[in-house]
Amino acid sequence: MPSDRGQEYLISLLGELLKLPKEIEWVEFKMNYAEPQELGEYISALSNSAALCGKANAYLLWGVVDSTHEVVGTTFFPSKTKVGNEELENWLLKLLTPKITFRFHEIDMEGKHTVLLEIGRAFRHPVQFQNNEYIRVGSYKKRLKDFSEKERELWRIFDRTPFEDGIAAERMHDDDVLRTLDYPSYFDLLKRPLPEGRAGILKALAEDRLICPCDAGGWNITNMGAILFAKQLKDFHSLQRKAMRVIQYKGASRVETVKEQVGGKGYACGFEGLIGFVNGLVPSNEVIGQALRKTVPMFPQLAVRELVANALIHQDYFVTGAGPMVEIFSDRIEITNPGVPLVDAQRFVDTPPKSRNESLASLMRRIGICEERGSGWDKVVFQTELYQLPAPLTDVSGDFTRVVLFAHKPLNRMDKEDRIRACYLHACLKWVMRDYLTNASLRERLGVEEKNKAIISRYIREAVDAGMIRPFDGDAARKLMKYVPFWA
Repeated sequence: MPSDRGQEYLISLLGELLKLPKEIEWVEFKMNYAEPQELGEYISALSNSAALCGKANAYLLWGVVDSTHEVVGTTFFPSKTKVGNEELENWLLKLLTPKITFRFHEIDMEGKHTVLLEIGRAFRHPVQFQNNEYIRVGSYKKRLKDFSEKERELWRIFDRTPFEDGIAAERMHDDDVLRTLDYPSYFDLLKRPLPEGRAGILKALAEDRLICPCDAGGWNITNMGAILFAKQLKDFHSLQRKAMRVIQYKGASRVETVKEQVGGKGYACGFEGLIGFVNGLVPSNEVIGQALRKTVPMFPQLAVRELVANALIHQDYFVTGAGPMVEIFSDRIEITNPGVPLVDAQRFVDTPPKSRNESLASLMRRIGICEERGSGWDKVVFQTELYQLPAPLTDVSGDFTRVVLFAHKPLNRMDKEDRIRACYLHACLKWVMRDYLTNASLRERLGVEEKNKAIISRYIREAVDAGMIRPFDGDAARKLMKYVPFWA
């Protein structure tokens, strides 16, 4: 839902709700304020019912007579209401699982004070309040566990509704769609001519599921349309936390921040600007050639591009309150996204592509931001080897995945973990090229002269002992030994 909904829109929405003949599963009318406990239960019930009915939002309206729908006004002011010493909205959010989107709107309707609570639909699993799930049965609030057929249908809906098809904004007029989405970028990135007239533009956006017709008239902007082509992500309340954050620190710790910026545009229309901004903050080194000095980025730009694209495309959009982030230090760059990988992190190099967000990944491939071939991680490893950097590190912790690119480090400063990781990823890269890790290939990767091959043999033994690589043929002569990843 756009965050800048004005009074005119809200009054129009109230008018549509008041036309309903009676309360339904996703709309509830109240005269005055409900107790906090009851209100939390209503949020759970209405959110779950919105998902069951295929609605983007559910609504709870105060100041209306239930039986006649007459607007009489209410004495309820959510902004002034507290539970103990805590604001009502914060208290409710704390007890809801997951942290769904809901917003109170105070509206002057026919000269009377009314309040509209707009509640986002449930996703992934039923919304709980204080560990209990509720549902609407007609106009009544019930415990979900008492209606097993509704619970089964709700889970079926969660299983077949991807993030991309969710609704970011409802009942948008033609002009509002074109004002909110960066449609020229859509046609530019796909190398398509801009259609003549508004109808042609809207038709093209609908064909790619960036928008869809709304039952109540106008258009709904899908999550995919908003996350990829929003002129400003902050216009979509449910998606504004998904904007990429870029933070530059002084030194190697998070103690002092030099610069921080939150992306404003959708991922597709703002991608090149994002990459340019990140590369502009990445430290660089001066290299002296035969005649001239040249500035070389500390991290391979292609590797940074691939990892940023992966973080945007493969994040888990259903993890609330978090978004992707790039952190730049003096000795490394860390790229974090919500969600755990769908494949084992140790198998990134060889595993065929598997997208959590298939429609989004497909459109990003057509645009040229990703390849959807599973080769992105191969490029990252290849680039770090080409630049003779320490091997990248993947850390999966909780609901987050973090990839770390390290700046150049002399071999004698790499610890055992660095060396084992370099051996393993080198073996993986060789394996997908139908080749093998050898003493010679690892020497080339680490920049070690042949006279020091005994050191490389020791590093290989470390990786074998750690169980990360194994001999391809254990009976081969020592000089002919070849190695493969442990899973090969």
